[in-house]
Amino acid sequence: MKLLTQIPAFDAHGDINVIIETPKGSHNKYAYDEEFGVFRFKAVMPEGNVFPHDFGFVPSTLGEDGDPLDVLVLLDVSLPVGCLLSARPLGVIEAEQRERDGKTERNDRLLAVATMARTHAHVHRLEDLRPGLLDEIEAFFCHYNALSGRTFTPVGRGGPERARALVEAGVAARKNGG
Repeated sequence: MKLLTQIPAFDAHGDINVIIETPKGSHNKYAYDEEFGVFRFKAVMPEGNVFPHDFGFVPSTLGEDGDPLDVLVLLDVSLPVGCLLSARPLGVIEAEQRERDGKTERNDRLLAVATMARTHAHVHRLEDLRPGLLDEIEAFFCHYNALSGRTFTPVGRGGPERARALVEAGVAARKNGG
């Protein structure tokens, strides 16, 4: 069985592959456990919090936090945990995250649109999103992390070119073993 993290980061059309870990609207947080090849239940979201969009990772990548690159995917309906889909990168929320132990590291959030999406088919860049959506997404990650004892601090935003460069760097980091 091929581990999900070994699926190529890019599909045959140049879009990114994404594995969904936590569906939109979920009160539960899941994460792929590479050692066992399954999705592990990580936590119950704090009361009143749900994921605003499907959340997952780009396989065959490694971010500065030591995990595959995180991606929030916009599409018409939520997908189940473990679903593989192709997505068009829109951009990135660049962020630093301070853990409970005081260690600070980069933990960027890629944003993408499912290539098969109808509702968001017109969205190709962050600027195409409805006004305020990026602020709401940043606020979600800030609030979610604060309730978990961490600090999530957005430090910038980048477009599709920056997102693609981060994926390429993540692929190189994974190949080099971190």
